Amino acid sequence: MSKRTLPFLLAAFALAAIALISAAPPAPLKVHAAQDNQPVYNAKGQLQLPANYREFVYLSTGIDMNYSPNATQAAGRSSFDNVFVNPEAWRSFQSTGTWPDKTMLVLEGRVGSSEGSINHSGHYQSTERTGLEVHIKDTKRFPADQFPGGWAFVSFDDGADGSLFEPKANCYTCHQQHAAVDTTFVQFYPTLLPLATSKHTLSPAYLAEEAARH
Repeated sequence: MSKRTLPFLLAAFALAAIALISAAPPAPLKVHAAQDNQPVYNAKGQLQLPANYREFVYLSTGIDMNYSPNATQAAGRSSFDNVFVNPEAWRSFQSTGTWPDKTMLVLEGRVGSSEGSINHSGHYQSTERTGLEVHIKDTKRFPADQFPGGWAFVSFDDGADGSLFEPKANCYTCHQQHAAVDTTFVQFYPTLLPLATSKHTLSPAYLAEEAARH
């Protein structure tokens, strides 16, 4: 091989290498799987507010709901209760008609407004929040012999560190006696009740109450 031929051969090899690189399929992008929306507790054992709870699955909104038979509504002041659930729990409920461990149902209360901008009738949700609670199922953290079904109620009215409702609170007894599925009020959610009905997971207590109502 002459010294004159060598540069031409090197150039040809370089062009061939570039062509092979261009023809090769691009390397797949690294996609990091999103972490499950699992409950997080601080060093004191307090549940931490899920920062992205408004990205959870929206279930429904109740307006002026009150479970007391003698309840009265404040004049001109409505209340909206928005409920969200972590996506993993929602997918499980769709398959089974009941809630898996680590379910988090977030209840966000907001004051209703009627006068604002161009609105002349009805009510809409204001920016004023009236409360924030999480109904969580965590059987290791909240044993069933103390918390019905392993569920606990946690308030976040005072910040991101949850304040646990003690097991003697009325909310536990009420949910245990009247809830349609697994101590949760599935009967008030249009996307949940048909699923639970089709999966035959409605509680005997709820079915008895419904039979008595009709």
